[in-house]
Amino acid sequence: MKEAIVADGPKVQIIDSPIPSPNDDQVLIRVIVSGCNPKDWKLPGMMPDKPPLNQGDDIAGIVEKVGSRVWEFKPGDRVAAFHEMLTPHGSWAEYAVAWQHTTFHIPKETSFEEAAALPLAAMTAAVGLFSRLGLPEPWVKAVSDEERQNTPLVIYGASSAVGYYALQLAKRSNIHPLICIAGRAGGERIAPLLDQDKGDVLIDYREGEQAVVEGIKKALNGRPLLHALDAVSEKGTPEHLAQVLSQPVKKGDKEVRAKATFVLFGKMGVPDFVEQSTTLVGSVHQDEKDFGYVWYRYMARGLQEGWFKAQRTEVLPGGLAGVQEGLERLKDGKASAVKYVYRIQETEGVERSEE
Repeated sequence: MKEAIVADGPKVQIIDSPIPSPNDDQVLIRVIVSGCNPKDWKLPGMMPDKPPLNQGDDIAGIVEKVGSRVWEFKPGDRVAAFHEMLTPHGSWAEYAVAWQHTTFHIPKETSFEEAAALPLAAMTAAVGLFSRLGLPEPWVKAVSDEERQNTPLVIYGASSAVGYYALQLAKRSNIHPLICIAGRAGGERIAPLLDQDKGDVLIDYREGEQAVVEGIKKALNGRPLLHALDAVSEKGTPEHLAQVLSQPVKKGDKEVRAKATFVLFGKMGVPDFVEQSTTLVGSVHQDEKDFGYVWYRYMARGLQEGWFKAQRTEVLPGGLAGVQEGLERLKDGKASAVKYVYRIQETEGVERSEE
């Protein structure tokens, strides 16, 4: 089979590899469409001594074979999956392997292109909101609507892939006001999703640091800011949040600390009184397997019911030959509210087959 591997640069090479076999708890998927993410060009540069690797982790395709303990899927099923990062048999190939708990069915109304935009970024959003920030999930009955609608949440980078999914999931959980910070794509993609009656606002980061900070304070309307998800985590965004995150507040006999979670590692400048974390989506392949299992199935239901939608996609031509261009665009910061995806069958030398 054809497979794309990536070295520092990024430098992409298409090679011939044997078709992998799933273990007892995995599925083998014939990849129809694969997505790409910023980490795909960053990681090879962070590990230049490692051999080139197929960095693709967003799979959308058709089940080819299942392991002996796989009960939820069968050959012929339309699925999406999150491949385990930094392991062999990723999604930039004709066939990829995924664990059954991070594989999910996609409704017939959902295209493979849309499905390929989901796995890594959507789960990053879920982990950030509900595991790192500890916000109440939609089905939790112990938290009232009144309390949920008085829980200000800042989503920095709301038009990014992670931010776009975080906005939808927070809405599903009835968290408001949503204070969304975005750029040129905000008016088109984010504003229509906001509920002004519940205090949701869109702030344009292009107006500068002071405007962002003052906009957040105005939206808070005197309430403490105890939750922030930073889907950018660079170029000053942590410093902006540091100016608005609240000192610990008393709730009953408990002291509640503000929480901020970042998609990049450790952020300087965030006050010590803020509980800071990094949202690492790889946790669903480690100690948060149950979390990943439940949320992927809930997202699939959301796709079917229509309250959860994939980010806008752009198909780069040439199949695996387009991976190089996609990584270069991501590195150069050219992607705005769009997910680059590849149709594997457009790769030269790949035999076309019916989907």
